[in-house]
Amino acid sequence: MRKVALVARREYMEHVRTKGFWIGVLAFPLILALSVVVPVLLSGTKQARTYAVIDHSGFVLEEVEKGILAEDLGIVLRDAAVRYRDGGQAWERLPDAVRAAAKVYVSLAEAERSALVQNLAAGGDEVAAGLVEWWQQVSAEELEGLDLELSRSRYVRVEVPSGDDPPAALNRMVNDGALFAYFVISPDPVASDEGCKYISLNLTDQDLRRWFADRVFQVVRARRIEQAGLDAETSNWLQSSVHFAERKVDKRGDEAEVWAVVPFVYLLWMAIFINAQTLMTNTVEEKSSRLIEVLLSALSPFELMAGKIAGTAAVGLTLVFTWVACVVVGVVVAPAALGDDVASIVGIASTPLYLWSFVFYFLAGFLLYACLLVGAGSLCNSLKDAQSLMLPLLVPLIVPLLTMIPIWRG
Repeated sequence: MRKVALVARREYMEHVRTKGFWIGVLAFPLILALSVVVPVLLSGTKQARTYAVIDHSGFVLEEVEKGILAEDLGIVLRDAAVRYRDGGQAWERLPDAVRAAAKVYVSLAEAERSALVQNLAAGGDEVAAGLVEWWQQVSAEELEGLDLELSRSRYVRVEVPSGDDPPAALNRMVNDGALFAYFVISPDPVASDEGCKYISLNLTDQDLRRWFADRVFQVVRARRIEQAGLDAETSNWLQSSVHFAERKVDKRGDEAEVWAVVPFVYLLWMAIFINAQTLMTNTVEEKSSRLIEVLLSALSPFELMAGKIAGTAAVGLTLVFTWVACVVVGVVVAPAALGDDVASIVGIASTPLYLWSFVFYFLAGFLLYACLLVGAGSLCNSLKDAQSLMLPLLVPLIVPLLTMIPIWRG
């Protein structure tokens, strides 16, 4: 065992003492962090989409605008109610019009708040008029400073230019970049959507089209229900869906935390693949340089192979635990960048049960592939010969990735 420990120590120190090893270890967390941070930064720099609407129906755009206003005011009041309850600077930073409406909102029962939002959107009294005026004039920068995510911060409607040919004027604005897109609503969208159009130079970004189309659909659906002679209660009942709460009960009656194991699957695959392949490469190099003959004169083949596998396994565990530590630090330092869902999954995956299970399966999988690849390396005289044997040995390693989702669903 002493000789096995010496070989393992030499194998371990030979890897971890190099700068390239630590560069490779830290490169993965850096790439992972960039993959999370860069999309967030890019989404923050995305400008509000400007759009125009040519409404030949005479009623759709007006109803859509009322719906957008009510939707945004509902978001504002729900957020303001939370700030009112918590108090502090977050509440004080809100404009006077929002705070005045929020005080009325929190004084009502939950069932009455939806009606209040609709009344405020109509702008009936002084409080409602002040809130609507604030909504119409607030800028995207002000909303960002207040931490409010409204449709006005993402989509801004501009008026259709006056003239004999509005579509031609809008086409010029789209081509010049002054307008992202414009919609054309047919004269009778209730009967048919023929004639409804969406014109833009960028048809890959479908967010604006889906957002506006959903709100037009709500207006058209309400008109169709009205024409069919259905009352609001009956129509709501017909449109209500049946929701089944997802639960999987285990012996303790808890929800199964299925998504927490997915990061471990990919981490396990990468760790085994990288480290086992390194072991095969080292075996071929030592054999081709005649170094293995010197080593075998001082210890047995079993001791040599056991020491090399143990040392490389320790390297793999160092690699994996460094990655896990970086992820945990990222969750602690910047949980908002990851989002609540990712942060909760990482928190569940950090439990001792998952961590020790991962260590066990890593060692078991690594020992299996290490033995296979070391055996293959002992048959080859060069790295070129070893590459031809890699594919048959890696096929069983690819199968779990291909079958992971079907097995999870089953």
